[in-house]
Amino acid sequence: MASATSSTIFVSRIRGLPVLDASGDQVGRLRDVVVQRRAGMLAPRVKGLVVELFARHRIFIPMVRTSSIDAVQVVITGVVNTRRFERRESETLVIDDLFDLTVDRLDHAGKAVIFDVAIQPVRSRDWELSQVALRAAGPARRFGRPGNVTIVDWRNIRLPGSASSQGTEQLLAQLEDMKAADVARELHEMTPERRNEVASALDDTKLADAIEELPEDEQVSLISSLDSDRAADVLEEMDPDDAADLINELSPEMAEVLLQRMEPDEARDVRRLLSYSEFTAGGMMTPEPVVLPPDATVADALARIREPTLTPALACMAYVCRSPLETPTGRYIGAVHFQRLLREPPSTLVSAIVDTDIEPVSVNAGLHAVSRYFATYNLVNAPVVDGDHRLIGAITVDDVLDHALPADWRGNQLDAPSQEATGDGRGDGRGDGTEPRARRAVSRGQG
Repeated sequence: MASATSSTIFVSRIRGLPVLDASGDQVGRLRDVVVQRRAGMLAPRVKGLVVELFARHRIFIPMVRTSSIDAVQVVITGVVNTRRFERRESETLVIDDLFDLTVDRLDHAGKAVIFDVAIQPVRSRDWELSQVALRAAGPARRFGRPGNVTIVDWRNIRLPGSASSQGTEQLLAQLEDMKAADVARELHEMTPERRNEVASALDDTKLADAIEELPEDEQVSLISSLDSDRAADVLEEMDPDDAADLINELSPEMAEVLLQRMEPDEARDVRRLLSYSEFTAGGMMTPEPVVLPPDATVADALARIREPTLTPALACMAYVCRSPLETPTGRYIGAVHFQRLLREPPSTLVSAIVDTDIEPVSVNAGLHAVSRYFATYNLVNAPVVDGDHRLIGAITVDDVLDHALPADWRGNQLDAPSQEATGDGRGDGRGDGTEPRARRAVSRGQG
């Protein structure tokens, strides 16, 4: 077989490799690769890996949690979700679906059979299908060998059904490359039945991002249409503060069912947010800011804020605290700006460059106080502390805007994207004077 570039990996060569967590313990073995077709000539995106645990129980590992793949092992990071893998309508399994599949070649007439498929990274933890190893269609195998194998770019083949389908699969391929707000607009314009059909096939992360952009009534309708395990998976992919706002709109009984089905760490963060009044700093914050110990270096800080799962708003500031570093932390020391980190030598300790002039926000501060704080300091990210001066979270400017705008602003934006706000900025700071919705009491037990 012809050699490929060093970054290209043929799936047959990594099938069965041990999958290790960050501490070096084996989780299971790689059994397949999940890809999703995209619109036009865009390469199918690798969504994740199917990993078989030792009890032949197969789970899904998102590609964003795959830190490295080489000839001997696959290394993953983060918490492993042990729910059984179930393929969705929009997903294709490389080994189960593509190996030995007869396809049309577009570089010249004739058919061929897929012998192997290669994937390659295109950016940090983002992979695409790149090449296909083909053998001639028909009885070409001799003595267990595949016959002549040709490696072509994936664009030189046509998969069955990929040219003419106008149904859900093609729509999902188009949605895959849209921004969350545009996906939300598409869902908003669908009938409830069609919306539920598409949502059931969307990737958890894509659906979670889109739900955050929908009006509240449609958020509730969508999450209620999913089975409990899938709904819990989607809530885990949402920002904790957005998940808390959505759960708060559900009935107490359904809210508790979903919290019980979420991963314990994720559920604990959401329960903590639900314990605060919605229009306070505690109710608006995210409990997962970038937290560093005093002996961390600038290089350590830059490595943390480069993590692809961080939003730009959260990545612009790191907070220095005493141990423990999980919120609620030990005593809060100060903040370090991203721009300051770029100007300092990598070996500099972050404790030497903290900005102690920025007073943290009290967890009980109201919306007006938080809004004035952001305007005064010109920040996009602010620390939130409790009465013992422990860091318990961070508020981003988009969190403030979500709560300062009218409750129905998302629906208005989706219906009329070019419509400008007409509020005069007086009254309660919500533009048109709309009263905030009251946060209902839901189950707030810890665990």
